[in-house]
Amino acid sequence: MRRVAVLYGGISAEREVSLSSGRQVISALQDAGYDVLPVEVGADLGAVIAALTPRPDAVFNALHGRFGEDGVIQGVLDWLDIPYTHSGVRASALAMDKAASRAVFASVGLPIAAGRVIDIGELEDGDPLPRPYVVKPLNEGSSVGVEILREGENRRHEIVCEWRFGPQALVEEFIPGRELTVGVLGSRALTVTDIAASHAFYDYDSKYAEGGSRHVVPALIHPDSFTQAMDLAAAAHAALGCRGASRADFRYDDTEGEPGRLVLLEVNTQPGLTPTSLLPEQAAFCGITFPALCAWMVEEARCRG
Repeated sequence: MRRVAVLYGGISAEREVSLSSGRQVISALQDAGYDVLPVEVGADLGAVIAALTPRPDAVFNALHGRFGEDGVIQGVLDWLDIPYTHSGVRASALAMDKAASRAVFASVGLPIAAGRVIDIGELEDGDPLPRPYVVKPLNEGSSVGVEILREGENRRHEIVCEWRFGPQALVEEFIPGRELTVGVLGSRALTVTDIAASHAFYDYDSKYAEGGSRHVVPALIHPDSFTQAMDLAAAAHAALGCRGASRADFRYDDTEGEPGRLVLLEVNTQPGLTPTSLLPEQAAFCGITFPALCAWMVEEARCRG
């Protein structure tokens, strides 16, 4: 596969992240020797399809968020019969829908936080879970819209009034401790990263702002927990039917000592590829350069899978 179109930008809340990922990928693929066609995606799907005519050998999907990692663009590319990077329609849709992915994880015995889906207006009436708990949009990434309600706070009305993520939300118990993440390439878990965020939790700014977080690679945790995190990430990747690259995020409660409790939060089927992103950092730790990582993704590109 020599001629590769890179889709980046998009129309989700994560457009700026995708633009950053896309610019990195374009440069890396050019360094790896590919003929690269940058396609900045906007609201006009017809323009995207036109840009992919004549068909490239593959599409590198660097889109994030809704319409980019939820199965929508994957379905379009399947229809056009163009191989593309990352997961297919079903795995992408499952992973992006937090309620659906939780059901899949629970069905195969993976550890998830206690929680349930609510109508967002229920927050007006009272706490749906004991505090502290987390309120999340069902179909957003990069911690967009995530709120933590702790003891003594009176923000339920404010959250409801400012909510713009649909009529429902996921509420989950808050897991104290650390934020861990594990990248997966194919069926191979790379390593475990311990994320120390500069804010109260690993929010959007912590993920993408310069100095927003500090990454410890490999994570300095109990060896049994390290191995468990690697195994759980690979199992979650397989349970959803992911292909190519993914990244599993965990909370690790070591507040009462180690080994602690690992809780799977979600699987990201379109891991960020920005200068501060975790997957490229883990790949580099394993001896995989960024151009080599992007080239591997291209060579793994498929459609209708």
